[in-house]
Amino acid sequence: MDDDATTSAPDYGTLRLDGRVALVTGAGSADGIGYATARRLVDLGARVAIVSTTRRIHERASELGATGFVADLTDESEVGALADAIAEQLGDVEVLVNNAGLASRTSPEVLRPVAQLTFDEWRAEIDRNLTTAFLCSRAFIGGMAERGWGRIVNLAATAGPINALPTEAAYAAAKAGVVGLTRALAMEMVADGVTVNAVAPGTIYTAASTVAELKQGLGTPIGRPGTPDEVAAAITFLCSPAASYITGQMLVVDGGNSVREAQFR
Repeated sequence: MDDDATTSAPDYGTLRLDGRVALVTGAGSADGIGYATARRLVDLGARVAIVSTTRRIHERASELGATGFVADLTDESEVGALADAIAEQLGDVEVLVNNAGLASRTSPEVLRPVAQLTFDEWRAEIDRNLTTAFLCSRAFIGGMAERGWGRIVNLAATAGPINALPTEAAYAAAKAGVVGLTRALAMEMVADGVTVNAVAPGTIYTAASTVAELKQGLGTPIGRPGTPDEVAAAITFLCSPAASYITGQMLVVDGGNSVREAQFR
């Protein structure tokens, strides 16, 4: 290989995203994974759009130096309108983080045995955790493919792809579906320079955490729940040029909890 070929090669080792337009969904909470991810992307030089279902997103955007949008990402027409608005204000989205869908205090996870789960409850969990990722990905992959570069990171969970608890069948099914979507889309987009990966958090300490969830975090091998910023670090790495040879993968961020065979005292 000659010197010219070496010096002209892209810098795949960089984490920088200078000038890239990034969209992070579900970033309305200042204590959440979406907000922490958006902050890191801004620090890496990206022009960041954030979206949630309420107008508080504009406060978060002001804090971050990002641009906020309000949209219901389970609605196909609203996702289309969002894509148009971002393109007009910021440019074409090159980095997409599908974080929308995680439970919050205002929109708690449905916890009910399958025998008691209504169809509307089932569909709501599937829509907010899986349909949102499908609709947003579909809205932006065409542009990414045309430009020959893109990054999509979907938020899965350990619940579903790795384990599950009683009463969370709908959530677990949706998150397992996120991993299936990730892998299939990765294979569809690989020839176009677009990588698609998933991050699967375990117990993470956010404003929406319950006492029971925090106790679960204390029982991990590391001995504490994770933080939104620790999950965001994994997400933003997969968004970077440095992750160019990683696609179709699920990165687990759970303090080693899914590795341990049994808990010994």
